[in-house]
Amino acid sequence: MAVFLSNEWFVKVGEMTAAKGDLEVPSNLAALVLNVTVTGAAAGNVDMCLNGGLFEAGHNSSGATKLTLPADLARRIFVEQDQAAGMQGFMSGQIKVEGDMSKLMAMQTARPSDKQKELLKEISAITE
Repeated sequence: MAVFLSNEWFVKVGEMTAAKGDLEVPSNLAALVLNVTVTGAAAGNVDMCLNGGLFEAGHNSSGATKLTLPADLARRIFVEQDQAAGMQGFMSGQIKVEGDMSKLMAMQTARPSDKQKELLKEISAITE
């Protein structure tokens, strides 16, 4: 088990992702670079990126959109894949958006591949 968004978590997620090989990421997700700042994580505020549908530590300079949201909501959206939580967070103002909003629309309509779904289940299982 690894604490969500800790250095150990990012290392384990990276290893698990590499072990899966080609995740058959849908094209609208493959082109998406979304920077995320998660507030209130165990280690404080954490910068991460969703790059081509994959988790990365830190922000990516090519990301045109940045989200800021609390850790509990980030976990529900990104690890548990709770789309309703994402919509509720946006509507209630818990999610702050900077930059190109159209990138979020691409993410909202994307459906993960079966291999991505398997990986997310495995990530969820190792996440504290």
